[in-house]
Amino acid sequence: MKKEFICENITSNGDGHLCLGGQDVVTLAEKYGTPLYLMDEDRIRERINTFKGAVHNCLGDNGIIAYASKAASFKEMYRIMKSENVFIDVVSGGEIYTAANAGFPLEKALFHSNNKTDDDIAFAMDNGVGFFVVDNEEELFVIEREAGKRNITQKILLRITPGIDSHTFEAVSTGKVDSKFGSAIETGQAKAITKTALSRKNIALSGYHCHIGSQIFDTDVFCKAVRIMADFIADISNTIGYTPEILDMGGGFGVRYLPSEPIVDINKFISVIGENIKKVFKDLDIKLPTIIFEPGRSIVADAGMTVYTVGTVKKVPDFVNYVSVDGGMTDNVRYAMYKANYTLLVANKIDEICDMPASVVGRCCESGDIIQENVTVPASVKRGDIVACLTTGAYNYSMASNYNRIPRPPVVILNKGGSRIAVRRETFSDICSLDE
Repeated sequence: MKKEFICENITSNGDGHLCLGGQDVVTLAEKYGTPLYLMDEDRIRERINTFKGAVHNCLGDNGIIAYASKAASFKEMYRIMKSENVFIDVVSGGEIYTAANAGFPLEKALFHSNNKTDDDIAFAMDNGVGFFVVDNEEELFVIEREAGKRNITQKILLRITPGIDSHTFEAVSTGKVDSKFGSAIETGQAKAITKTALSRKNIALSGYHCHIGSQIFDTDVFCKAVRIMADFIADISNTIGYTPEILDMGGGFGVRYLPSEPIVDINKFISVIGENIKKVFKDLDIKLPTIIFEPGRSIVADAGMTVYTVGTVKKVPDFVNYVSVDGGMTDNVRYAMYKANYTLLVANKIDEICDMPASVVGRCCESGDIIQENVTVPASVKRGDIVACLTTGAYNYSMASNYNRIPRPPVVILNKGGSRIAVRRETFSDICSLDE
């Protein structure tokens, strides 16, 4: 594997070891064992404050950051978000429970999901979730019923499908209309659900939400979505007389997994989108709503690193070399699911030349248990060496499983004060704890 430091919080030291947040990864592996999730708290806080500063500089008090917590959801993460005074979005009863258990003020939570169960809705309401992001009429009616039972008025946003393809940057007649999320503008469903929401006694329609995709590196697609949403809002204002207080533009800001991928300048990115928002709403003569952005991956991804120990090194002459590690698809399923790219480094041999092509694979009894193919490693790689997979702070711990009855790794938080366990290592006993 060629040495590539794709984020400024990744360095090396005089021992030829990889460091994250200034701490020796090999030493951390010795202390906590492997597989191991590391999370750089200082990096997380820096990213939060970069977003907050960028939004405030452009939109002032009209801008809000909400951490999309499905990227990495555990109690310590919600404590960090509480201390940084940001909103969160949650997508399940489990995330709501975790945030509440961590002491997060749930009036600053937005509850997403295309299929909230009756129990989900009741649980969220009983825990004081601030906003429901409503996907469809069936959900709307259950929210109204549950709010009526409690004699409250529940604030909601309606999830709207703008009909834009975030990968081609084109608004097309069928683009995303067939998504499982939201009500489409071009089919008339978005206007219809707006009318329905406004007519319900125990519902307070606060505004709209849209999300156009993930791993977006170009501001153009956001600006196109802003225009579509603003035109929709203008039409609603002119025909129904409703103007939203909030417009949530979602997240999806790109993250660098490989050296070949661009670095997103958050300040510039948000500035371009924010200035576009102000201009479009001014041109349409509509009051500027409060704008919410929902970064998740772009806050935590490059704060994370997964650390493994090499087991076997298998060489198949004229075919492929395999470097097997003590983790795999149980702690990182993203390559098995959709060929996600990662940068991998041998943490204890960071200064050695990488001259042997290999596939880094996991320990599961599954031929698709691959962390990354077609990487290069030092030819000296052997059992006991430490391999680090970079940029794993998002969707790795959250998607971890017990396939093959393998315990999930711990999450260790790093900061200038040292390291601490945020989520302990799972045990065999934990795995059997629900069995009868």
